[in-house]
Amino acid sequence: MRTNHLIIMMGIFLPFLVNCQTIKPEIEYLTTQEFKKIIELKNVVLIDVRTNAEFIEGHITGAINIDVYDADFTTLVKSKTQGKSIALYCRSGNRSKLAASKLTDLKVEIYELNYGFKDWVQSGYSVNK
Repeated sequence: MRTNHLIIMMGIFLPFLVNCQTIKPEIEYLTTQEFKKIIELKNVVLIDVRTNAEFIEGHITGAINIDVYDADFTTLVKSKTQGKSIALYCRSGNRSKLAASKLTDLKVEIYELNYGFKDWVQSGYSVNK
């Protein structure tokens, strides 16, 4: 009888143990002030996920532009980041959240500017044009 209980318990808990091995990294959704600190203090690759036209109009200094809707988005990001942490932003925070969800398989730290470039500008932080 004890053996049966042990087998049942293993059947219940084994999937949870296996799942712990495949947990994806968390995405950190940051305020504009927190995001600014992260990109200044950490060794991150800063990615603007807006369109190229939006990027040209203005972007955060040091950002590279990879449009989240590009068919090769994940591959392009992987080639540019090479295992480094990633800091993402878009205009208002919607596309960067989508981008972050697409990148969790890269198993790196992901930081996302919760309110986007719009809030960055409103906060008075510098931009490149």
